[in-house]
Amino acid sequence: MNKKKSGRIKIGISIGDLNGIGLEVVLKTLNDSRICELCNPIVYGSKKVCNYYIKALNLNNLSLNYFGTVEDVKGKKPNAINVWEEEVKIELGQETENSGKYSFLSLEAATKDLKEGKIDALVTAPINKKAIQAAGFKFPGHTEYLQDLDEAEDSLMLMLSEVSRIGVVSGHIPLKDVPEAVTTDLILRKLNLFNKSLKEDFAIRKPKIALLGLNPHAGENGTIGKEEEEIIIPAIKQAKSIDILAFGPYPADGLFASGQYQNFDGVLAMYHDQGLIPAKLFATGQGVNFTAGLSFVRTSPDHGTAFDIAGQGLAKESSFRSALYHAINIVKLRRMKEELEENALVVNKGRN
Repeated sequence: MNKKKSGRIKIGISIGDLNGIGLEVVLKTLNDSRICELCNPIVYGSKKVCNYYIKALNLNNLSLNYFGTVEDVKGKKPNAINVWEEEVKIELGQETENSGKYSFLSLEAATKDLKEGKIDALVTAPINKKAIQAAGFKFPGHTEYLQDLDEAEDSLMLMLSEVSRIGVVSGHIPLKDVPEAVTTDLILRKLNLFNKSLKEDFAIRKPKIALLGLNPHAGENGTIGKEEEEIIIPAIKQAKSIDILAFGPYPADGLFASGQYQNFDGVLAMYHDQGLIPAKLFATGQGVNFTAGLSFVRTSPDHGTAFDIAGQGLAKESSFRSALYHAINIVKLRRMKEELEENALVVNKGRN
């Protein structure tokens, strides 16, 4: 997975739940021919399913090149891999085990090529967790699945927009379990991942990270909870001792409402909704979920399957398009970093 990459960037795309808006936003994005000037997009699905959606959405100008393997991909048109050949029943807006099965097949095929270095990044369309788990998917979501695939010790869910980068300490767990899950060690691990990603994936030399409190008013000096004083502040102190510029903890409402979040390169929230609500408000339909801390690049739109509007042509592709752009940019920055490191090694050898 760490082999040096060059040439046109190949972006794999998993299609998500067949009964949701995943393929709609994917195909609407690829209907813009300028996308192929930036990368080789490769959809992991099937010709029959893609053609069904192209016809249903009246995307008459969109034509995909279909291939059996990613090695065969060529040219500057949108591409698709035939992961399966059989007919698939599409039941728009319905949560079915069948749709979960094929979303899993698409994801498995794309991540296999990702892990083998055959594609440079992965953009995932939204899955329905219950449907895909019924088909044998044993993870709470994409993030946990990809961390396991990468054999990474940890990962960080980062929500990106034009104005903010917001990470979360605890991810897809019940709210009642958050206080026990949020430990000084976990916060410090997430801070390390956040700091490293801001440097390597966003080219920020000395990132400043704001931490949110767990309790209202950030605990108000221990009168509304002790987690800030006993858990979060010690993590901030330890982070500063290893040259991570961490600040806080700040009350979530005050930091976002006052605009103070703009003074930082990133904000680390303690739990899912604390971070994702402001992130999605700031994104105005163009938010991106990026999994930091992995050896490969993965992004996704910030929305779900939207069964309520599936098949109606109403889904907006702006978030998916943003996810694609971010994946391209992060791949470019990682390549640039590798080249700089290689050049530095050559220079040092020459001096010796």
